Amino acid sequence: MRVQKKTVVLDVRHLRTEFGTQERPLVAVDDVSFQVAEGEILGLVGESGSGKSITLRSILGIIRPRGRVAGEILWNGQDLVPLDEARLRRIRGREIAMIFQEPMSSLNPLLTVGLQISENLVAHTDLDARARKARAIELLDLVGIPAARSRLDDFPHEFSGGMRQRVMIAIALASNPKLLLADEPTTALDVTIQDQILRLIQSLSRDLGMAVILVTHDMGVVAETCDRVAVMYGGRLCEIGTTTEVIADARHPYSLGLLRSIPRDVAPRTPLYSIPGAPPALNALPPGCAFSARCPVAGGDCADVRPRLQGAGALRQVACHHLQDALAHFGPREAAQ
Repeated sequence: MRVQKKTVVLDVRHLRTEFGTQERPLVAVDDVSFQVAEGEILGLVGESGSGKSITLRSILGIIRPRGRVAGEILWNGQDLVPLDEARLRRIRGREIAMIFQEPMSSLNPLLTVGLQISENLVAHTDLDARARKARAIELLDLVGIPAARSRLDDFPHEFSGGMRQRVMIAIALASNPKLLLADEPTTALDVTIQDQILRLIQSLSRDLGMAVILVTHDMGVVAETCDRVAVMYGGRLCEIGTTTEVIADARHPYSLGLLRSIPRDVAPRTPLYSIPGAPPALNALPPGCAFSARCPVAGGDCADVRPRLQGAGALRQVACHHLQDALAHFGPREAAQ
C-alpha cells in the first residue's frame, strides 16, 4: 500500500515481532506492512490480542530484550530495526512519541505533572529551567487544561481521567514529534471526554502536520477520527484502505463482523451481534488465515493456505480467499454501512 501526495514519514515493511525461544517462537506481529504520511491519522483496529499495541511498541523498540523484531521500520528513510538503544533514545520522545493506554499507570503518582513534562524537555531539548516551565504551561494550555499555570504543581491524582489523558498528550508533544503513537487513548473515558480527546488529536495532527497511528477496537472511533484504517487480526493485516472505503464497503469477513457488532437502531431487548469465538492464542495460530476458525464463510483452503493482501481498488487491499462469499453472507446492509 503506497500513500500518495503527502510525504511518507513512516514505512513499515514486513514487520515481524516474536517472543519466546528461537526454536518455538510466539509470533505476535506477522508480516505487517503499512505507511503513514505527514499529517495523516491511520487507525489500527481489531480486538484485544490482535497485535495492535505490540506493533506500536515494535516501532519504538520498547519490546526488547524479551521480544525480537525483524523486517524494516523506515523512519524518514532510516531503518530503526538495527539501531541500538542509545540511538533509539534520540528518536523516542523527540521525533516519535507515544500515548499509553492507561494514564494513571503511565504517570508517576509521586511527581507533579510539571516535573514530568520537564523531564521530557530535559531529555530532548536545550531549554533552561525558566524556558522549560514556560513550555510546560504552553503545552498544558494547548491540550485544553484550564488555569494551566496553577496546575503545574498538581499531582496526577488531582486530575480527572480526561485531564490525565490530556497531560499524557502534553508530555508526548513536548518535543514537537512528527509521529504520535496513540494506544487506545480514550479507554475508560466517558463518551463526552472521549470525543474531546479525539478532536484534540485531530486538531493537533492538522495544525502541527503530525502523523498519528491511533490504536482502537472501536470502529466508531475510526469513522470519526481516521483518514485510513488498517484492520488487524491474529498479528496480521486483513484489510487496509481509506476510512470511507472500509466503513462504507468493507470486504473482509472480520471487518464486516466488526461493523455488524456496532449497535444500530434496533428494537429494545434485541440481541446484539457479536463475532462468535475468541481470537487464537499465539501458540495456536493456524498456518492459513488466522480468522478461519471464526469465519462464517471459511472454506477448506482457509486453515491451511494463508491469504495475501491483494488490491481491491486504488488504495484498498484485502486478504481473503472468499470475498464474494463474505459479502453475500453479511448482506448488502452490513456491506454498505
